Amino acid sequence: MNMQTAISPAEVYEQRFVPALFEYWGKTVASIADIGPGERVLDVACGTGVLACAAAELVGSSGTVSGLDPNDEMLVVAKRKSSRIEWKTGRAEAIPFPDNSFDAVVSQFGFMFFEDKPTALHEMMRVLKPGGRMAVAVCDGLDHSPGYAVLAELLHRLFGEPVAQAFRAPFSCGDRLRLRTLCDEAGVPHAKITRHDGPVYFDSITSLVSTERACVWTLGGLLDGAQFDRLLVEAEETLQPFMTDDGKVMFNMPALMITATRA
Repeated sequence: MNMQTAISPAEVYEQRFVPALFEYWGKTVASIADIGPGERVLDVACGTGVLACAAAELVGSSGTVSGLDPNDEMLVVAKRKSSRIEWKTGRAEAIPFPDNSFDAVVSQFGFMFFEDKPTALHEMMRVLKPGGRMAVAVCDGLDHSPGYAVLAELLHRLFGEPVAQAFRAPFSCGDRLRLRTLCDEAGVPHAKITRHDGPVYFDSITSLVSTERACVWTLGGLLDGAQFDRLLVEAEETLQPFMTDDGKVMFNMPALMITATRA
């Protein structure tokens, strides 16, 4: 974990990334999966439960939602949000539920980090009931997310390719052809891949940069204090095109959505 932050990576995710990015996508992915009352839903790589909670609202009191994540710190935060949801430790590559268990399986922005992506897709389809729906969101390519593309170039210019490449990691699956190949390998040749736009919204450039620096999955621990100060100074100028009149930062970050229905 980055020593500059006194809170856990899970708390960083919940306090900073959820309002800036992921809260919007929870309701969006749940809607794309067409989740309805009384259904049984699984959120894979649920993190702190943004998507699982959105699904719980849609299934109502007659439905059930399970959230699965390998990171127990994430689940500690998630459990504070809802006692209705079953929170379970586990990996996407070995989902601990039997075949034909769920009406919908969803996942947002975890797929890029799965070790064996075809196996994960196969597992998500396995636990679906016949006619059940899968919806998996990944970040689109970095070149389609203008603010983050500019920040990646700035990191490369200031600190070199290894730091920039670490920052690019969440965008590694933003390629339709690659996703199509992964679906074919998983035995899901009928999957659809579509693009959906969504906003990134930070209170300031400092908030954006400090949040990314605190992210253990990308820049966490890579920048020392002097480097961070330098990055802040440069970012104030480089990210100006994305500032609103009240000093906030806003730009588009599209997602690619893998959807499929089990036969």
